[in-house]
Amino acid sequence: MTRITNEIYLPGLRQPAPMSDGLDAPFWEGTLNGEIRVQKCLLCETHQWGPEWMCHSCNSMDIEWVVLESPCRIYSWQRPHHPVHSALKDRGPYIIVVVEFPQADGLRMVGNLLGDSMQDVVIGSPVRPVFEQHLDATPPYALLQWEVA
Repeated sequence: MTRITNEIYLPGLRQPAPMSDGLDAPFWEGTLNGEIRVQKCLLCETHQWGPEWMCHSCNSMDIEWVVLESPCRIYSWQRPHHPVHSALKDRGPYIIVVVEFPQADGLRMVGNLLGDSMQDVVIGSPVRPVFEQHLDATPPYALLQWEVA
C-alpha cells in the first residue's frame, strides 16, 4: 500500500537519504516504487539486510538486489512512551516492530506499526508494508512502515 503525504519531515530530524557511497540506493528507489528491495547473494542465495558490499554468509562479492513479497510477520515489538528525539515530543506513544520474512532466510527489518498506538500487538501476526511517500521533499523519499494485515 502506498500513501502520499505532503507533510514536511519534522524539523530537527534528518531527511532519509541513500548513503553517500550509494550502497543502499536500490532500497530507497524501491520504496518510492512501493517495493521492499534487499540484497541476495548469487553464490549461496542468502538474503541479507542491511546492505553490504559482500555476502554476510559466504563473503562472495556477487550480490544482487531482489524484491521481497509478503508474507511477513511480527517477530518482536515495543511501545516507547518517551520520544527518542525532541522533534517527536508530541508523537508518543508509538509502536516499533521487528518484521520477519520467513521466505527470505528469516531476514528482519525494523519499522513503525501504524494504527492505534495502544493496540494489542501479537508476535507472529501478519503485517503488510505501507510506503509513506514524501514526493514534495528534495529529493523525494518514501518511508517503509507496517500495518497489521
